[in-house]
Amino acid sequence: MVNDDALALDDPVGQSLGGRHAHLARRLGRAATYLTEVATFSSVSTAPDAADWSDLAALLGPGAFADMFGSPAVPPPGWEPVFSLEGRQMIWPGGGVPDRSRVEPDTGVLELGAESVPEMLDLVARAEPGPFRPRTHELGTYLGVRIEGTLVAMAGERLRPPGWTEISAVCTAPEARGRGHAARLVGALAARIVARGERPFLHVAETNTGAIALYERLGFRTRRQVTFRGFRTP
Repeated sequence: MVNDDALALDDPVGQSLGGRHAHLARRLGRAATYLTEVATFSSVSTAPDAADWSDLAALLGPGAFADMFGSPAVPPPGWEPVFSLEGRQMIWPGGGVPDRSRVEPDTGVLELGAESVPEMLDLVARAEPGPFRPRTHELGTYLGVRIEGTLVAMAGERLRPPGWTEISAVCTAPEARGRGHAARLVGALAARIVARGERPFLHVAETNTGAIALYERLGFRTRRQVTFRGFRTP
């Protein structure tokens, strides 16, 4: 385990919605969520009371999905559990400077913009890296790899608490796996993040042992265990 005082990473959704992603947020009281077309994640206070949960329910609407990500807060009775998944949060160790010998060269890596959204959504549907919506690319920089003009792999920036940027949506089309695309993309993003004076971090499911091994090889270390959870509002 990596020991540090990166308290912003204990509430990355709330810290992002209250900071660099404030322009992509909807808020009511201390509750916040992303615009529907951007992301599914919601946040309440780190020590929520009944009013906070009531505000989030009003913000989302009745019977709506509340993706609480890694928040340890437990909603009151009446909120229906939808899923629970064990995972971990991983970061660059020490001062956050990546070991260049471990970062794959970014040959063939291209930046993806709004014009690539249909292809990005198609790739997500085939590779299933997790939630991705039509405006998710607005959260940060997204990079991709094309083979003969077809997008076969991508990764991008998601949550952005102060001083940190999360690498997410790491995925490769089934027919293009095993060629090092994910390593090149994660390495390229990590290098960009560090170059602007921030530290990269990411989240991964405990069952995804292949991804964990890849991230460790690139230099990431586990900071803490997390439980990803979703609920449905009353």
